[in-house]
Amino acid sequence: MKRVFSGVQPTGNIHIGNYLGALRQFVELQEDNQCIYCIVDLHSITVPQDPKELRKHILDVAALYLAIGIDPKKSIIFVQSDVSGHAELSWILTCNSYTGELSRMTQFKDKSRGKESAPAGLFTYPILMAADILLYDTDIVPVGSDQKQHIELCRDIAIRINNTIKKDTFVVPDGRFLKEGARIMALDEPTAKMSKSAENIHSRVSLLDEDNKIKKSIMRATTDSDGEIRFDPAGKPGVSNLLNIYSAFSGKSVEDIVAAFAGKGYGDFKKELVVLTQEAMAPIKKNFEEIRETEELKDILRDGAERASAIAEKTMKRVKNNFGLGF
Repeated sequence: MKRVFSGVQPTGNIHIGNYLGALRQFVELQEDNQCIYCIVDLHSITVPQDPKELRKHILDVAALYLAIGIDPKKSIIFVQSDVSGHAELSWILTCNSYTGELSRMTQFKDKSRGKESAPAGLFTYPILMAADILLYDTDIVPVGSDQKQHIELCRDIAIRINNTIKKDTFVVPDGRFLKEGARIMALDEPTAKMSKSAENIHSRVSLLDEDNKIKKSIMRATTDSDGEIRFDPAGKPGVSNLLNIYSAFSGKSVEDIVAAFAGKGYGDFKKELVVLTQEAMAPIKKNFEEIRETEELKDILRDGAERASAIAEKTMKRVKNNFGLGF
């Protein structure tokens, strides 16, 4: 069986972009692979966090993992900071990475734009992500397409160390990206990625949103003035984004959806998308409410941390030996 690793930041309510771009793959992959799914809390502190809120969000994400169908008997679910190997390996990788390659990361450019200085954690974020992946001898990384550059950097670092230190130091992972629906854009600004931190709450649909909120956000979604339902990401980014969402939830191709709405207006299309999205979110919300307040949730995380640590310790022993660290 191949080993799969991926993680989600505990920084607020997970939205449909996260779900369609990555989380839904998590459930599919656990049937035929050894899956390790992490709540990456160390990544979240690259920007200031309220400790009480952060702990709440960690448990929220863990409950959502279970609510969407991740089975703790088939997959390992744990919190990143509970396994010390993540931070330890990150330092080793930092010493084998270069400022030039990190400065080319588009997410760092976006988050630091207009600032005279940015937190160092934002700059080295991709190295910690590489450590997360390489710590578990990962074969497959299911992520949204916006993370492709980070996966490529992870591969570059692993190959570099294998070539310069010792060839068996790391397994070189492959990214698994969805072709359709992998990059869900903001509903109010469809040229920007959907974000948990955007000020406008109607820029996104979150997995735990109430039906009324889902309806308002989708019905307010930016489109254009020509009224034709057609897939054209450059010329019609708003409509194209909604078509991607419809396709991802329905399983229908964009071409079939366009044909089905030929001659109809944006209002009719949005109303059907509202119902489709509400129906997709309903079982997730129900499962979440049943799971979130149970003591079993914390037990699952503790058990997951123990299982993840057992794998991480073997990797760190090999890596430290290859680098000449310790005795």
